[in-house]
Amino acid sequence: MASFETLGIRAEILRALTDLGFKEPTPVQARTIPMLLQGHGDVVALAQTGTGKTAAFGIPLLEAIDVEDRHVQALVLAPTRELCVQIAKDLEHFAKHLPGIRVVPVYGGANIREQIRGIQRGANVVVATPGRLIDLLEREAVALDQVRVAVLDEADEMLNMGFQEDITTILERTPAEKRTWLFSATMGQEVRRIAGNYMREAEEVSVGGGNKANEAITHQYTVVMARDRYLALRRFVDADPEMFAIVFCRTKQDTQELAEHLTRDGYNADAIHGDLSQQQRDRVMARYRAKNLQLLIATDVAARGIDVSNVSHVVHFDLPGELESYTHRSGRTGRAGKTGISLSIIGSRDIAKIRGLERQLKVRFGYVRVPDGAEICERQLLAMVRRIKEVKVDQEGIGRFLDAVQLDLADLSREELIQRIVSLEFERVLKNYVGARDLNVDLARKDHNPRERKEKSEFGRAHAGPMRSMFINLGTKDGFDKGRMLGYLCGITGLTGQHFGRILLKDMYSFIDIDANHFDEAMGHFKAANYKGRKVRVDEGSGGGATGARDFKADKKRFNKARYADQA
Repeated sequence: MASFETLGIRAEILRALTDLGFKEPTPVQARTIPMLLQGHGDVVALAQTGTGKTAAFGIPLLEAIDVEDRHVQALVLAPTRELCVQIAKDLEHFAKHLPGIRVVPVYGGANIREQIRGIQRGANVVVATPGRLIDLLEREAVALDQVRVAVLDEADEMLNMGFQEDITTILERTPAEKRTWLFSATMGQEVRRIAGNYMREAEEVSVGGGNKANEAITHQYTVVMARDRYLALRRFVDADPEMFAIVFCRTKQDTQELAEHLTRDGYNADAIHGDLSQQQRDRVMARYRAKNLQLLIATDVAARGIDVSNVSHVVHFDLPGELESYTHRSGRTGRAGKTGISLSIIGSRDIAKIRGLERQLKVRFGYVRVPDGAEICERQLLAMVRRIKEVKVDQEGIGRFLDAVQLDLADLSREELIQRIVSLEFERVLKNYVGARDLNVDLARKDHNPRERKEKSEFGRAHAGPMRSMFINLGTKDGFDKGRMLGYLCGITGLTGQHFGRILLKDMYSFIDIDANHFDEAMGHFKAANYKGRKVRVDEGSGGGATGARDFKADKKRFNKARYADQA
């Protein structure tokens, strides 16, 4: 078995690897590092996300640096801010015992003047996103004419994100005799075109093969009605108290809304997407890395470069449109020799997509059922019992309180005490899942209702039963979007997100679907409600729900009259 010592790595870097706890090289490192250290040509390396690619190119890159030369000698291009920052940090760790190595990350969303000053202070390694590097080149703030090694990391994703023209512009500014190392999880036509145009007789190494799944990842899918996807996600989370997951949505808006609904329903969740500032993204990621968040809700682009250990699950709340996106998503788990689960929550129409992924990835997707209420309660109970048995008792800290506690609980028998602890711990779980309906679609049936199957899902909409529509004299001009409106409604009524259906926002009023069984209760809470000093008016809409309320001429006339009365 190969070791880092046998790869020809210099002693200073070996010492840094030992400090980092690296014990033995991954397959891509074992095959690529000697090739890059000893060779003089270009290299194309195909390996899945999470297999240690940064060390595979980073260690040879650092050995190529002349620390006496203050020019930019090595350039690494990455598709996203997160990956750019992660690579830069990894290189700094590898170079811990190499004085004179200066690594500067260059990416959008950060202070460009600080980045320019970092380069001017003598950066010999620049890690950059293409867009920001183009900006610096146009300002003549960075020179690439002394670059000896150029690395294209996650080249497939850079091309998918539309950076081909930027990559061409950047590589044209570098010397023709430099070495180019291209690392990618997949090898599509665009990647081959870049390799053909900018690499000289590149040697190709493939670890696991392009478009082949990481064998450490178990691929699963479950089939539910569209309206039940949110409930299914919650059940999988509740059924696995140790889950530490990234949940993928297709759009930034869906990502934000899903995170807001999960938070309101009591889960430790937050979103990361392109509309967040760099400071906000850093704050979210810091919480996730510290495991103060259980669920990170992300778009494909925002999640690139997330390198967090021990991610147990990747959940596809929306299936991606491209094989490469599925590969990169799934690669967030099963990293560095650990195992993980990639779970897709789909409708019956998407089963064909799962079969296509099976053929392309050459893996078997296992079908799993959404856990039922009894199963969730059992798993939660066993997890709680395990925590109680494993907790370390601070005798010194709690000792002075124990006499009072024991005196207070003296009237309770052992059985009564256990019952009360379980009831207290499981109040929310029992409320949600005792008698809960089965969410699984019967795949053996041929008579699925196609209209119901095509129904647009809205986060948190749990009910197949009747809904009633409520008018409210608040809308977008009052600063509401769907997430804020749902939060306001939950705060006023005391109901949870699962009791509300579709929300139709207008500028000065809105329609909200409410579970018919809780409609009168919800209306009652608005009798004395005010919003920013103005009386809140509600009424029942005549459309039978927000979907039906789109034809609401009579309601609109009646409602506007009430609105203008507020302003008189």
